[in-house]
Amino acid sequence: MGTAAWPVYSPFAREHYGHGLEAGRAEGRLEGMVEEAARVVLLVLAARGLEVPDDTRARITACTDLALLEVWVIRAATVQSVHDLFGEAGGEDR
Repeated sequence: MGTAAWPVYSPFAREHYGHGLEAGRAEGRLEGMVEEAARVVLLVLAARGLEVPDDTRARITACTDLALLEVWVIRAATVQSVHDLFGEAGGEDR
């Protein structure tokens, strides 16, 4: 898709034209980063030979918090079991 075929004349239109488009692009980039982070968590666990149960896989892929997924990526590199990934012994990351 290209740009609009009509010129943007009014000051309001010049100021606001494309803002929704940029917001949508930013949201799409964030969603892509979240999906990639979830994929990396699962890849690290698989590379370490840890079996990931379906409910855990669903929890990881359903997470939309990029910062939390980054924590899980780091933990995935060192946990002894998949259940340790979430660090819930002390109630954190719920």
